[in-house]
Amino acid sequence: MTPAELKERRIGVLMGGRSSEREISLQSGEAVLEALKARGYDAVGLDVGLDVCAQLSQREIEVAFIALHGRYGEDGCIQGLLESLEIPYTGAGVLASAMAMDKVVAKRLFEIQDIPTPPWALARSGEAAEAIALGFPLVVKPRAEGSSVGLKIVADEAALNAHLLQLGEETLVEAYITGREFSVAVIGEGKAARVLGNVEIRAAAGLYDYEAKYQRDDTEYLVPAPVSADISEAMGEFALKAHRLLQCTGATRSDFRYAGDGAPLLLEINTLPGLTSHSLLPKIAVHTGLSYEGLVEDIACQAAVKA
Repeated sequence: MTPAELKERRIGVLMGGRSSEREISLQSGEAVLEALKARGYDAVGLDVGLDVCAQLSQREIEVAFIALHGRYGEDGCIQGLLESLEIPYTGAGVLASAMAMDKVVAKRLFEIQDIPTPPWALARSGEAAEAIALGFPLVVKPRAEGSSVGLKIVADEAALNAHLLQLGEETLVEAYITGREFSVAVIGEGKAARVLGNVEIRAAAGLYDYEAKYQRDDTEYLVPAPVSADISEAMGEFALKAHRLLQCTGATRSDFRYAGDGAPLLLEINTLPGLTSHSLLPKIAVHTGLSYEGLVEDIACQAAVKA
């Protein structure tokens, strides 16, 4: 869809929602809405609730820019609804969204396609023998959340079981990889998809968790990442491969850890990267000469019904 074609339609920026990432989604959505209006688009914001169908109809939405994060917004649910209503939308389709959001499914696909990823296991409280066998420390994370919600590093079996009990569901447990943390942005679809760039993240407290992402101002972001050309190229290849493997569209962000030897390890791929002032995708885009408004416009122009 060209900018001219898009300007003939009303764009609904879907934000908020019901997930644990609601507040971050509102920040992303408001920034996207402002950028679209600045570019001359007929855009309105929708704080998505259970009456989303009525909201879309009442506001006469013709294109949806999805700025939702987490469950119900990033997992294929809203995408399926928009498919049923034949409303073009941004980001990955139903299946790609569901597979990427479920970290276990994504991990299994990475392994099948020889994309390096840290050793992992599934566990729940009282049923963690396979995870314990990975050795401590371990990274515990819900299998279907984003923004590092529920993420914790545990140093022993007691801490592991306590956190598993708190999460209360089958949970992904990974071997903790000591080293540096990176993210790689990819934009586009299929053969036309391309690596936009990368960033190294240096969290002052060591762990790039929810607080480091959104509440602290002492997290360092180095764009482009100060890493060898070989490692930069390897991360780009793995990120692009994962993007195409899941048949993603729009922009994705793949997160890596690198221990200093061997290959960088892909942690996960995000099909709806954050678009707040703290978010990584805009930081990478700006370094390539693509302004925030330009990035938003590029993503919006890729909107389509993907069934």
